[in-house]
Amino acid sequence: MAEAKTQITDRDPADFIAAVEPQSKREEAGRLDELFRKVTGEAPKMWGPSIIGYGEYRTTYESGREVHWMRSGFSPRKAKHSLYLMGGYCDPEAGKRRDKLLAKLGKYATGKSCLYINKLGDVDMDVLEQLVRNDWDAMARKYPD
Repeated sequence: MAEAKTQITDRDPADFIAAVEPQSKREEAGRLDELFRKVTGEAPKMWGPSIIGYGEYRTTYESGREVHWMRSGFSPRKAKHSLYLMGGYCDPEAGKRRDKLLAKLGKYATGKSCLYINKLGDVDMDVLEQLVRNDWDAMARKYPD
């Protein structure tokens, strides 16, 4: 079976954050790192060249494909921050809470399991923390250690 393209690397997340450009994105990446550490209690690991992940899990899809992935994380992209929040998509109750929180978040966009934020000033950071916590708790229920 083919390995996933994005794997854990040995790169230090702090070194990655220190190199993020422009400076405003670098500062916001530091704030996101603090938020994710606070919520998850996990030290970050780099997944591929640009994703900072917290925790990890393994599962096997119905197709038989095995997956090893982070429980939660983010990537400070040039245009916008990508937050990887899968819990609200795999747990219906967490999904309902996520939708209620998103209504109070501020300016954002979503993808399949990503939350996109242009800059942190566009969102309510307390609501963002609740979103990350909701997601983290859902992933812990779905994929216990």
